[in-house]
Amino acid sequence: MNEADYDERQASGRQRRKSSFARDVFKLASGAAFAQLLSMLATPILTRLYAPDAFGILAVFLSIIAVPGEIACLGYDRAIVLPEKDEEAANLLVTSLGFVALVTGLSIVVIWLGTGTITRLLRAPELAPYMWLVPPSILLTGVFTALSQWTTRSKRFGQLSIARISNTTITTGMPLGAGLLGYATSLSLIVGYTFGTLAATLWLALRVLRSDTGLFRHDLHKQDILSGVKRYRKFPLYDTWATLLNSISWQLPTFFLAAFFSPAVAGFYALGNRVLRLPMNLLGSSLGQVFYQRAAKDNQQGILLVFVESTFSRLVSFGMFPMLVLNIIGRDLFTVVFGNQWAEAGTYTQILSIWTFFWFVSSPLSTLYYVLEKQDLLLKLNVAIIVTRVVSLGIGGILGDARLALVLFAVSGIVVYGYLGLVVVAASGVPWKRIFTILGFHFLLFVPTGIVLIALNVAHVSRVIELIAAFVFSGMYFVYIFINDPEIKHAFR
Repeated sequence: MNEADYDERQASGRQRRKSSFARDVFKLASGAAFAQLLSMLATPILTRLYAPDAFGILAVFLSIIAVPGEIACLGYDRAIVLPEKDEEAANLLVTSLGFVALVTGLSIVVIWLGTGTITRLLRAPELAPYMWLVPPSILLTGVFTALSQWTTRSKRFGQLSIARISNTTITTGMPLGAGLLGYATSLSLIVGYTFGTLAATLWLALRVLRSDTGLFRHDLHKQDILSGVKRYRKFPLYDTWATLLNSISWQLPTFFLAAFFSPAVAGFYALGNRVLRLPMNLLGSSLGQVFYQRAAKDNQQGILLVFVESTFSRLVSFGMFPMLVLNIIGRDLFTVVFGNQWAEAGTYTQILSIWTFFWFVSSPLSTLYYVLEKQDLLLKLNVAIIVTRVVSLGIGGILGDARLALVLFAVSGIVVYGYLGLVVVAASGVPWKRIFTILGFHFLLFVPTGIVLIALNVAHVSRVIELIAAFVFSGMYFVYIFINDPEIKHAFR
């Protein structure tokens, strides 16, 4: 596409699309902001109440349920957003819930027969008494995923915000209370997570039943369910495998670090990864859900490239600066906020920060593969991701160096996620020149802050002063971004 055609389509897209995108994202992000703020305030207390081993056991438990939980719908949950008619989408929701029940039943058999083997391989025998919580957690995860897609289709983003707030409140509050009462064990963390997911799922279920009972009562038919299964068969054929590989690849660091080293090392990684994803989850997950719903509509109207470029620009503007800051101050931040015993987790954060930025940008944009029904390409990319992660973590594990394992993991992730994000943006019609202009502009905005933070670090000034400088510069940067983004200002109004 030449520049003249690109400019013409941009102008046409802006005129035709009366976007509430920023407002919808704001609805979700406001709930996420409260939830993340609560989690941020509680985490320094939790890290002083609970040992790294306890966080490591929780990380292993979450890794076990993540894989079956994310594929429980067999990909049909992602199809819920796509049909034009609500009746067709309702039948897809029921299809998704049916497969969730099936996967949960299979997990009961696996846990019953394989608990000893699983905990032995992961060097986490302390987890064995709690493995009975795995099937209900898988059930709740699958149901919540399906209901979230239905709520996203209906643009009831406020309800999703409330669900997230209730989830975080219980997930954080129960372990906090248990720890203060002297029950600072991995069981308290696991039970808190399970009840938090239960509360969020029940909230969405009650909202959906209240709003759409008539639709589900009159428009669910066996023939329509079978028709939907056939129409969207690409999702279980390709998306399930892509999601399975992606989920496994996300859990590989926890599995490898626990198996090659110890639950404590897995706990360091879990906390570091949690802090890295706090700013990312604040906006990324909210933006991703709204992006998927809006991209499906804009693709039908032929104005997808305009929307993709604006979304890519916002992802870069919100993701690059904080990740580069954490790359410099990560270890000092963890030492001051979480205590000296978590300094190693800060080092892991520095190693993984740039990789996290590339993941943050590419993750929401990857839903374009579903919009364009090119799940086969996404499957190939997920194969590349899991292969590179196994090799990277395996080399570090065999050599007995956890840091090396994470360095190789990060480098391979930057390459694969960078390719995934750039290719899908370019495929939507955005010129390569424009892509690199956006990346270069926001990197230059960071350079003055980076110079100051590096100088303070080299001069060995007080860690507190270094952190204050980082927060001040970050605040100035985001004020600048908000002021210069008219859609964000409109959303706030």
